[in-house]
Amino acid sequence: MKLTRRQFVVGSAAGAAGAAGIYELVDRLAGSSPARTVSPVRFREQHLLDGIRVVQENDVEVLVPPLHHRILTARVTVDPADARDAQRELERVLAGLDGDYAPSPAGLGVTVAWAGPYFERFVPAAARRLIPHDGRAGTSVLLDAERFPSDPPDTRLERNDVAILLRSAVQAHIDDAAKRIRATKLLAVTSVRRGFAGGGFDGGTSLPKQLAVAAQIPGADLIPDTAELFLGFTSTQRAGMGPGTIANFETLGYVDFRGSDYFRHGTHMHLSHIHEDVEAWYLNFDFDERVSTAFRPNLDVRQGTQTVRQGPKDVSTDADVHRQYRRTGQMGHSAAIQTTSRLLRDHVAADGTTYPKGTAVPVRADFNTLDNPFAWSERADEIGVLPAAGVHFVVFNPTGDDFRRNRRAMDGLLPGGKIEFEPRARGQGFNSVLSTTHRQNFLVPPRAHRSFPLAEV
Repeated sequence: MKLTRRQFVVGSAAGAAGAAGIYELVDRLAGSSPARTVSPVRFREQHLLDGIRVVQENDVEVLVPPLHHRILTARVTVDPADARDAQRELERVLAGLDGDYAPSPAGLGVTVAWAGPYFERFVPAAARRLIPHDGRAGTSVLLDAERFPSDPPDTRLERNDVAILLRSAVQAHIDDAAKRIRATKLLAVTSVRRGFAGGGFDGGTSLPKQLAVAAQIPGADLIPDTAELFLGFTSTQRAGMGPGTIANFETLGYVDFRGSDYFRHGTHMHLSHIHEDVEAWYLNFDFDERVSTAFRPNLDVRQGTQTVRQGPKDVSTDADVHRQYRRTGQMGHSAAIQTTSRLLRDHVAADGTTYPKGTAVPVRADFNTLDNPFAWSERADEIGVLPAAGVHFVVFNPTGDDFRRNRRAMDGLLPGGKIEFEPRARGQGFNSVLSTTHRQNFLVPPRAHRSFPLAEV
């Protein structure tokens, strides 16, 4: 199915108003969703989902994410003196959603994340006293966003108060949640970011391929038919995602809670939007070079493989990455990030859970999008006329500095020294076909304090 330019523009405008748009194709193209577990489990964490389906791809366990994703960013509209009343009202709405939907793909995942501008304007004294401290970095767990060496000079560092991530296999659940939250009038929405996830794990053509073709994205015909994401490789393999509560503030011992448990079971969230040059990726890089770029140089992978094993035994060390670069002029995206995103030794958490050496730490929740860069924004220059391939990148880390270390490694700034090359050099990894338009960091409180955190202190 292909859309004309007019069909897409009309659909996008309608979608911004809540009617049918390009993303309504997800349900039509995906057909009936596979059975998913509906669970009554209520995590203390906001960022965790229960009932995630696991499939086997190329003898690798892969997590199947929810089909639909939406992010609302917003400013708080109430006066700081009324924050306590606002806290009660928003929590009433969120508790209502909890009562109606399980925190699973079949139900609804709701994650409410708060940024520096909120803490500075509404609860500055309490924030200075109670926001946890990152012992490794010697700073707050919540850092201001920054531009990285491979970011364009015009990457926007946003100043939203809050971001609300909604995830479900049923779009109507997300529509309902967004409507209830907006009806409170507590928040002025600054942007709406929409997208989808889902590979062809059960046969047939995947959503990214179908939607890219439908929207006439340049290079869409080159995307493998069963690709989970536009760029072809599977990104949600179980061993590549942080397990359980590993990204919580308390789990790895990086964080000093400063005498208070208020933010225990919370985490840090980074949100960005990234344009992807799909056509350049497939036309300029043959399959072997795509493997070298996405994973590491000289990795022996059968032609056409999409799910490449990335377990603890496949992790590259800092020395490995430097050695590979000296030999090949390439770094490898996964290899570089593994130097900071995987555990360097076994770790036993306070709750007794053992995380072996090589375990992934970040918990990613990114998804593909046709936004250009957003489905709707209060700024006219953030709503493109035509669709564009991209990703809304969402990742949870134990601290803001932990995310920063991972992203700097992507630019060759490794623990053992910098790899010298131009910021967007071909040998650097994905950066030659990626372009980040927006960034912001957030603190995700535990579920108990998700509504206007610290307003009651």
